[in-house]
Amino acid sequence: MKKVSLSDIARELGVSKTLVSLVLNGRGDEVGINKETQQRVVAMAEKMNYKPNLVARGLRLGASKTIGLVIPNIANPFFARIARVVEDEADKYGFRVMSVSSDEKPEKEISLIQVLLERQIDGLILATCLKGKEEIRSLKNDKIPFVLIDRHFPQVKTNYVVVDNRAGAFQVVDHLLRQGYRKIGLLKISPSHITPIRLRHQGYHDALKAHGIRYDKKLVKEIPFGSIDEVMEEALRELLQRPVNAEALFFLNNDLTVAGLNVIKKFGLRIPQDVAIVSFDDLQLFRLLYPPITAVAQPWREMGREAVRILMKEIEASRYPEEKEQIVLPPEIRIRKSSERF
Repeated sequence: MKKVSLSDIARELGVSKTLVSLVLNGRGDEVGINKETQQRVVAMAEKMNYKPNLVARGLRLGASKTIGLVIPNIANPFFARIARVVEDEADKYGFRVMSVSSDEKPEKEISLIQVLLERQIDGLILATCLKGKEEIRSLKNDKIPFVLIDRHFPQVKTNYVVVDNRAGAFQVVDHLLRQGYRKIGLLKISPSHITPIRLRHQGYHDALKAHGIRYDKKLVKEIPFGSIDEVMEEALRELLQRPVNAEALFFLNNDLTVAGLNVIKKFGLRIPQDVAIVSFDDLQLFRLLYPPITAVAQPWREMGREAVRILMKEIEASRYPEEKEQIVLPPEIRIRKSSERF
């Protein structure tokens, strides 16, 4: 539902937006607006379920020197590292950070954003799990400074800082194919509408096509975000046994990779002799394991720094900038022994 604005109320009443603003900010008597008009404005605001833009009000009254950071899961090392960089970078500008986790639940994310706005934060950095674009467009329409990080909506003109997910997935699957692997299982997280997961899946598909290999749905498993450990064992059993017999596995994020490694150990399988492994996203753990795990490393430091830089520029602008910065950073493919061919 479209958020009701001061202009909407003014249009219904046939009065100016300034008059409506003065009344709803409690200044009607001060500037001499008659009681009947004030009552009409308040009644129309209630009828239209108007909710004030508390961020905009906070900016008019004086900046809170606080930004909000919405991420899917603070326990995930990738997002935890980004959160730390955002805190350190924001501190350089004299800003504090309020961090919250959506747990990949769109309804929860919408609620958290509203809570942050009510705290009169000066801007937002969002790793959004939203499926629709209306909430993002609403932030734009309300002229709230924000930057999307890790995830974005290509159809909506916003600030964002992301990694080239499609290219990273293509490169690591191309590596497996050049090693001689042909049956490559793909394990992706749901909800799968999230841009990075969708683009990584596309990169996997592109690499197969480039090598003349048919895409096989039987080699693709979707794991629910809230049930990774519970579902992973059955998914890998189906991929690694007949009739599928996957030779290699590509996990689309680090949570999936860790859960998958635990199951592979439980099955008593050797890496890469029995099955090769690659991961999108790298962890220090992956370098320390034996064999070490081949991974697509994301530039999380640069992502956090760029997101804060862009947000600060927007907050400090004299008026809401129409031009947006859209940064796509290259990933780094780190080849290790888990993807060697035996």
